[in-house]
Amino acid sequence: MLDHVSISHQNGLILWSRSFTPTFASLAQTAASPVNALIKEAFIEGKVHNEEEGYEKDGYSVRWTMENGLGLVFVVVFPALLPLTYIPELLQRAKQLFISLFQPYLQSLIDSLTSGTLILSSASSTALKLLKEQLSEQRWDAIFDRCLKSVEGARKPTRTPIALHKQAQLNAASDASTPALSDGENLPVTAEEIAKNVQALKTKMKGGRVKGGRSGRGDGVNDMAELDFSAPDETNVTVDTDGLVSTDALGTRNSTGAYEVADWDYKQGKADDLPTEEEILARGTSHMSPMTKVEEDIKGTSAWSNVLSRLTGKKILTQEDLQPVLVEMERHLMSKNVAKDIAERMCESVGAALVGKKLGGLNSVKSEVQNVLSVSLTRVLTPRTSTDLLLEIQRKRSASSLASPDAPPDPYALTFVGVNGVGKSTNLSKVCFWLLQNGLRVLIAACDTFRSGAVEQLRVHVRNLGALGQEMGDKGVNKIELFERGYGKDAAGIAKDAIAYAKENRFDVVLIDTAGRMQDNEPLMRALAKLVAVNSPDKIIFVGEALVGNEAVDQLSKFDRSLKDFSSAGGVQKKRGIDGIILTKFDTIDDKVGAALSMTYVTGQPILFVGCGQTYTDLRQLRVNHIVQALLS
Repeated sequence: MLDHVSISHQNGLILWSRSFTPTFASLAQTAASPVNALIKEAFIEGKVHNEEEGYEKDGYSVRWTMENGLGLVFVVVFPALLPLTYIPELLQRAKQLFISLFQPYLQSLIDSLTSGTLILSSASSTALKLLKEQLSEQRWDAIFDRCLKSVEGARKPTRTPIALHKQAQLNAASDASTPALSDGENLPVTAEEIAKNVQALKTKMKGGRVKGGRSGRGDGVNDMAELDFSAPDETNVTVDTDGLVSTDALGTRNSTGAYEVADWDYKQGKADDLPTEEEILARGTSHMSPMTKVEEDIKGTSAWSNVLSRLTGKKILTQEDLQPVLVEMERHLMSKNVAKDIAERMCESVGAALVGKKLGGLNSVKSEVQNVLSVSLTRVLTPRTSTDLLLEIQRKRSASSLASPDAPPDPYALTFVGVNGVGKSTNLSKVCFWLLQNGLRVLIAACDTFRSGAVEQLRVHVRNLGALGQEMGDKGVNKIELFERGYGKDAAGIAKDAIAYAKENRFDVVLIDTAGRMQDNEPLMRALAKLVAVNSPDKIIFVGEALVGNEAVDQLSKFDRSLKDFSSAGGVQKKRGIDGIILTKFDTIDDKVGAALSMTYVTGQPILFVGCGQTYTDLRQLRVNHIVQALLS
């Protein structure tokens, strides 16, 4: 939503700038630039402007903040119609980060500048060159982008009634029958132009209607045809497969020829290796006096070391000795997104294992605490059932063939469940692509008959996956197909028909997509339990977000309990709960993997996969040791 951002000196020397739109990029080179107007009126001519109220120029809103010690000006420009509430926070954080990273180079440059002139001496030219090099080496562009994304996510733009009214005027004007602007004419619209366009729209609407509210020209059918962008024949649609897979995310084939998705490793799974804002701001301490730096280092000592340093000498540990350590351990686990009650239970088990042990020395205490916690985490995260889906698919197919040699083998059915919006359909498609890579025929059952567009979304995935299958050499063989019966139908019946169709046509796997539902909605949970009871899928996979802690535990536990309660109504059916878990948005959490521990702790069921991106190859499998390392890091 920003148009421009810049960092400059009060005398007009630009140290760094970025234009986010082509229109402003060309405007920034002219005297009419809002930034140039701000510098001229506020700093050269000395006119008074309030930083908090900002400055408006030609439809742009300009906000700035000063760093008086170095004479720096941090400026952000955005459309005046958008009252972005996060701009003050963005300016302050950008200023802190910029000064913490480049203060020595900035000070050298400012000291070499001649007051009141832009003519650079050889010393100032050298200092400016060094600063530019550091901006590149420290990747300031990427650091600013991350800072901007952070504040945008924390504060969504709000719109006042006045802003909404102005936006409505702009929308109406854009629909009016006026000559379209070319790319080079994409300049800010004035109030007079808006008024003319709105009047033109009213005239058009008034002249194009007759009694009954119908168009007098009789071209409504033609207008609708022009607005219909759907493909007349899905089979003839050409799919661009370039952006559907990521070569960097591809896994490998094992010794048996099976394709395995890549392992998730928190050391490699971070979005980038940029220093955090805390690390950047900590660099500012390098400019302090030696004594102050030593004092700050002492204050910044790890809380673990502070607490464990009390436990010295050979003695038998008691609960009172371990209590401070356990408190810090609980905070550490919660900082990794572990649910609070689960963090408490983990700490209690670690304390119980250590009470009564004779230990001596700081190192042995710390080492023993970490060892006990590591063992406890490993025990919880180690799967109790098989996570090799390919092996289970092969076993069922073999058992079905032995039982009925003349009949087609029964397909392996997986049902995907979860709350609304967590990414069930997307991650179902990722699993489907992995199965296709292993040469299996897959039928996707569209059992979300409630959400508008759910069937169409799966149809697009099937079309894309079919095109990828052809590229993998499956020409002439229908490896993937969509089974759907439209909207408003019984999901349990559709799933049953899909499994029967899959068996008749020799599909290996059926992936059943269900509608999202909240865990406290009993009627919808009963409907889901009915689907499970009627069709007895081989696995029920819960899809949840890795971003949530306590909420994920509540969702999973209630889904598991509701399925067990409602699917065994009357005591005839065997109780069915969650069999496996897929965690989505795992690429956004770095090493805060506490949701994986929380969900496994609640049900005892394994994490089958984690979703780490938007392409069909962005699927990972979790190793227990990687999760433990991330939790202890």
